[in-house]
Amino acid sequence: MKAKMYNYYDWIKYEDEKEFVKKCEKMLVQSGFKILKKTEHYFEPIGYTGLFLLAESHFAIHSFPEEEKIYIELSSCVKEFYDNFIVNIKEYRKYNS
Repeated sequence: MKAKMYNYYDWIKYEDEKEFVKKCEKMLVQSGFKILKKTEHYFEPIGYTGLFLLAESHFAIHSFPEEEKIYIELSSCVKEFYDNFIVNIKEYRKYNS
């Protein structure tokens, strides 16, 4: 079997990082991912970078409050979980764009 990675990235309309991180964590778990560890850094005076280490790869969040946007990136080796996340994030975007 050949190794295969699935990658998704997008720009999301800015919202409070703490709330957005909670929503992303919920979407990841609902999608089937197992979160092994989360690390994050809040920049002064503004900005955020967070990384979720997943059993199935990783998910990153970078906020740019001065530009009113958040960048997300997901890499996964499990297509089913990846596809589930895409459905979840598109549903989120439908109501938050």
